[in-house]
Amino acid sequence: MKKLSQFTLACAISFLFHQSLNAQKISKVQDSTKYTIENCVNKFDLTKAKKSNSGYQYWFADKKFTEENTLKMTIVQPGKSTHAPHRHTEEEFFYILEGKASFYLNGKTVVVSPNTSLYCPPNSEHGISNAGDQDLKYLVIKKDLK
Repeated sequence: MKKLSQFTLACAISFLFHQSLNAQKISKVQDSTKYTIENCVNKFDLTKAKKSNSGYQYWFADKKFTEENTLKMTIVQPGKSTHAPHRHTEEEFFYILEGKASFYLNGKTVVVSPNTSLYCPPNSEHGISNAGDQDLKYLVIKKDLK
């Protein structure tokens, strides 16, 4: 019984330590970023978009600005994708705004149209590509693991 309680205590200490580190991270972000109405409202501006091989990306909120989540709009030209199917530890959401998307998740593919959301659980193999003859425009919401 003594070993179990020591193990439980060690788990509790580890949990509290990690919670403290997370609180310190959030506090540092809040301290270093002054949030104002001017920088909390972000209207799309093509001149600030980042060109890519498949189109461009526009960060509404990146990991330098937000405390935890990022929001990006991606534009993909017909027949292209931003990258090959991949995995990462963060969960990810896509929301299709315009065009047709081919969504790959763990060995299966579906083609979807605007006003469709797509969810990628953590560590799932996933990818998205343009399945239409016009630009594909979608939003990406992802938790940042700073």
